[in-house]
Parts: sequence; structure tokens; C-alpha cells
Amino acid sequence: MKNIKVIYLAGGCFWGAEAYFKKLNGVAKTLVGYANGDSDETNYEIVARTDHAETVKIYYDFSRISLTEILLHYFRIINPKSINRQGNDIGRQYRTGIYWEDGDIKSEEIVRDFIKYEEEKIGKVAVENSPLKNFVKAEDYHQDYLDKNPLGYCHVNLSSAEDPIIDDDRKFVEKNKRDYLDDLSYNVMENAGTERPFTSKLNDEHRKGIYVDKLSKKPLFASSDKFDSACGWPSFSRPIVSNYLDESIDTSFGMVRTEVKSKSSDSHLGHVFPDGPSDKGGLRYCINGAALEFIPFEEMDERGYSDYKIFVK
Repeated sequence: MKNIKVIYLAGGCFWGAEAYFKKLNGVAKTLVGYANGDSDETNYEIVARTDHAETVKIYYDFSRISLTEILLHYFRIINPKSINRQGNDIGRQYRTGIYWEDGDIKSEEIVRDFIKYEEEKIGKVAVENSPLKNFVKAEDYHQDYLDKNPLGYCHVNLSSAEDPIIDDDRKFVEKNKRDYLDDLSYNVMENAGTERPFTSKLNDEHRKGIYVDKLSKKPLFASSDKFDSACGWPSFSRPIVSNYLDESIDTSFGMVRTEVKSKSSDSHLGHVFPDGPSDKGGLRYCINGAALEFIPFEEMDERGYSDYKIFVK
């Protein structure tokens, strides 16, 4: 499948963990099983003896959701300091762990950086992080268990999958829009206008940092996902967080395009096209610089964007 990568997450009982991750935009498929035990054979009855952990295999579209975002969700639903226990479930099979496929150097790097990031905030965690070994698919009745048994046991708050992964209460007051924007930005963001190509200083911005909605100040893109498309407008391979943008069909000017708007301010940003670099997922978010403000990495702490630094490489 195009743009699909996998990661394996052990987070206690796999019924609830699977149901949670299925709700995320960009997660294409899930499978539950047993990982990182001492044998290449096990089952639900003997999983404790083979030292496997109940694990969810997550197939995700990396052009829609980053592994970093997935890991932020993962840390939301686990107690990262608990050893061999999550919720009411106790035993080695309920330990926490992040596992990547052997040779997936990029995922390993992201996971290692993420664990370091979390430990700098909360101290030492008990989450295993290592290459995958001895993964065994769980019995069929365990797959999509809570879909088939909606009243079944679940230690995870599934409704929290809809909540923002970062507590960011930046809000824009609608009546002040005109006061915040110059004529060009107002025309772009309110009237779906377009700035002339190669005129935005952000097109040539190459420093580390984030790009925020000029109105709401909500982060929309990271420098890590910016690339030179030679189209004349700032271009990105994906949004910083998967649900910060709205996309819809735009048939103006006799063309069929996908319009991109910022959810936080309901403002036009630009369009997304399927002609981006294939190694980045193949998407090109072509965004008007007039709709964005750049926050350099060095200023992110003082301007209240510390929690987004994990997205900037």
C-alpha cells in the first residue's frame, strides 16, 4: 500500500489500544498480536509463559500522520512508568513497548528521540523500545474485539482520541480578523485569494521552526516537512498534526483541486496536490506565505510552543 508504514505498540490489553488507534486520521489498518517474546509461537493461553506482550500492529499513512503524533497518542493512553501493569491488567504480557521492524532505521531514530523527549519531561519511563521479534498474530476473536463486543472490557478512554494531543487553547476572535491582517493576507485567508509566486519571504525560509496560522497562531506545519518544490509558494509534505487542517474539493476557475483551510480560524491557506516527493508521501501542500507566520526554533519556548519542538528535526 502506498505511503504505508508500520509500528508495533504494546500498551496493556490490546482490545482498547486497538480501538483507540483505529479512530486516528491516517491510521489505515490495525492488527493485534503478541510481540517480543522468547518463541515464534504463542497464543492467548500461554502468552505469559512465552513472555510476549499484547501488541497492536499499526499501519499508518505517513503522508497523513507522523509517527511522532502516533507516539504522543500512545503516551496518552498508557502509564509510562508502570511496570508490567496497565489499568486493571497485571502481568508481563501487559507491559508497555514500542517495537519497529528490523532495519527500519528511521522509525528507530524517531522512537529514540521521542523517548528522550518524554524522559526529559517526566523522568525515566518503563517503556521498552527495541526492534520487533517473534510477532504472532492473535486469535481471530481478538481482532477488532470492541467492534464486535461494544460493551467489552476496555481500560482506555476511547473518546479521548478526538481530543487535541497538545493542550493548546489559542483561539482567535472572529470580529478581530481584519485588524490582524494586511490587505494581502486578508484577501488570501478570507477571500481565498492567491499571492503572486516567489513573492513570500517564507518561500526562502530554511531555518528550523514551525509555521503557524497568522490569525489563530495555531501551529500548522514544521520545517522538517518543508521542501523546495520550485512552484513559487512554501511547500510542505504534511501538516504538523493530522487534524489541524480541513480539506475540501475546490472547483473554482474551471479546475478541480483540493482546498486546504485552517480549522482554528476557518481560513483559506492554499491547496494540496499529489505531486510531492515520493519519499515524503507524494503530497505537496502548496500554501500562501501570507497566511502563515514563522516561529524560529530558538523562540518556540518563549512564545509558548515548547510542546511542538518534538516535531522539528
